[in-house]
Amino acid sequence: MKALMEVWHQPEEIREATNGAEAVQMLDEYQPDIILMDARMPSMGGLEATRLIKARRPQIKIVILSLYSDYQASALAAGADAFVSKSDSPEVLRRAIARILEDKNNSRGGYGN
Repeated sequence: MKALMEVWHQPEEIREATNGAEAVQMLDEYQPDIILMDARMPSMGGLEATRLIKARRPQIKIVILSLYSDYQASALAAGADAFVSKSDSPEVLRRAIARILEDKNNSRGGYGN
């Protein structure tokens, strides 16, 4: 995932967590705008991590990724801003991220505010 994001040249900084618990722990240090979260991870899964992150920092945007489309309803119920299947093309993920970032910028009153 990190390699894919770096190819797009959009993010300023990319960090990786090995599981949901680590993603939650990284919040204070890195203060992300957007998180790409795998639905299934060791230690703490992405859905539980999403619930915890949204409870602490609802402004952080989260995209849940999974091979299994059955996770979509659970991901959105956990507070994810989008769900993308890992079987979708990288372009689907890029568009989901672009839409989320555009919505975030528009909710702040426009770009650059």
